[in-house]
Amino acid sequence: MLSSDELPVPIEDGFPYEVETDSLADSMGARLPNRSLMLLQGSVGGGKSIISQRLVHGLLHNGAKILVVTTELTTRGYIEQMESVGYGITSYLASGQLTIFSRFGTVAESKSDVTLTDVLDSPAIKYADIVVFDSASSLMPDLETNEERFKIMKRLREEVSTGRSFLLCIDPDAMDTKLLHALRESSEVVLDLMTNLIGGTLNRTILVTRFLRAAGPVQSTIGWRVEPGMGFIVDITAVS
Repeated sequence: MLSSDELPVPIEDGFPYEVETDSLADSMGARLPNRSLMLLQGSVGGGKSIISQRLVHGLLHNGAKILVVTTELTTRGYIEQMESVGYGITSYLASGQLTIFSRFGTVAESKSDVTLTDVLDSPAIKYADIVVFDSASSLMPDLETNEERFKIMKRLREEVSTGRSFLLCIDPDAMDTKLLHALRESSEVVLDLMTNLIGGTLNRTILVTRFLRAAGPVQSTIGWRVEPGMGFIVDITAVS
């Protein structure tokens, strides 16, 4: 791990996120594109959190500065969840390479009225290479007009143009459908999480709907599972 004052300047073709324990980066573009919107969409229980945590783990390992905004866990809960799958992050927090914002505070101090705009107004945004929202759908305001939706998209694009990327974890059942459609049309990366029960076994798949500016091969579907203490594992029998 690199200390905060030794972090490399992100190169033009994106942020590497490969790790030795799995081959996800080999199957999915090698790097996450910089100055981009990335959408990770799935229903409750679809795996949005663990996929985003795997990406955070790989990005930190390769030197990126990350801001995580969690609406589902406390800061401590997020750390413990990462630790449970073998993704230790305390040293990154100590060095300042990783910052975690939680709606529930360190232990449990609820702030239910936090919106996406509130987060984007935070000074911490400008210090991150990538901002991960888990989940972004619960931060979206209630919208009634296309003008309001345009303002949200314009604000996101303005932030991206300043040099950072956003990874938005989205539950399609928990946000405005027209705004979701606009996000999917505008995002450089769109990953859809699918689950199927086959023969009593739950199969999980990443459907790579869009991946612009990829630095390596992009498979259309990537099977995966999670093992305690080992984290994310690519199911090579389900990659195509």
